[in-house]
Amino acid sequence: MTALATSHAESHAEDDHEASTAPRADCVADSAGGLTFDVTDPGEAGTQDSAHLLLRRRDADSAEDYVRLPLSPSADGRLRAALPSTVELAEGRWNAYAQVAGGEPRRLRPGVNDLRSLVDRAPSGSRGHVAVRIPYATKQGNLSVRSWLRAPHAEAGEIELADGAMTVHGRIYGTSLTDAAYAEAVRRAEPGLVHRAEVTAEGPRFAFGLRHGPLAESGPGPWDLWLLPAGESGPRVRLARLLDDVADKKAIFTYPVVRCETEHGVLESGPYYTIDNDLSVRVREARGGPQSP
Repeated sequence: MTALATSHAESHAEDDHEASTAPRADCVADSAGGLTFDVTDPGEAGTQDSAHLLLRRRDADSAEDYVRLPLSPSADGRLRAALPSTVELAEGRWNAYAQVAGGEPRRLRPGVNDLRSLVDRAPSGSRGHVAVRIPYATKQGNLSVRSWLRAPHAEAGEIELADGAMTVHGRIYGTSLTDAAYAEAVRRAEPGLVHRAEVTAEGPRFAFGLRHGPLAESGPGPWDLWLLPAGESGPRVRLARLLDDVADKKAIFTYPVVRCETEHGVLESGPYYTIDNDLSVRVREARGGPQSP
């Protein structure tokens, strides 16, 4: 028992030492979608001329899932790497490492993230796509970057809840809204089951409403929300909220629910953001908690 306790203590001491000596990176985001990393000394002094910051997409399986950025000395004695907005970063979660002179990559720990330029960001959409990169700390305390690349992109904004319905406001990037535009709620488990909603538009801004009752009638399960800005003849765009500084919105953005009496029992329905920050509607068995008016 004592030996086991000692082993655990030694293991925790090793983990604490590794965390305290691991290189750290401060990150600054710009409004165009670029990131700058300022890294503390990654070790092996005298080899800084061959140091790199390595971004590796989680579950990487090809050369395209790695991005190497040179680390150069900066004025404050640290090493700096830049990820311009013009460098494409595929959608996903990218783990960050420092690598010196061909040695083993060392996982970076997060320092200070300056993400002020991402708040209320409104890109032009002139490139036909929207690129978003948000650095964040993982559950293990490591530095990663969450990346989205949407072409076109439908940004979800204010969500109003009243009288058993929800009204979603948003803005389209990378394409235009036409008179044929409409929105869809698609049952995830049954993609052929769709509820269509009319869209009102003013320039790139749009709004549409959905009633919770018809969604709940199909029983528990999530519904994904899509915008068709040109109707059936154009693209089909997943609604998401990406243009801010919150990497994971699922547990942070919460909304009241509507209780619905159905043949499946009492169910509750309400909007939520998925682990990818896409907007959906969750229908599940009723539980305690706030309800919408």
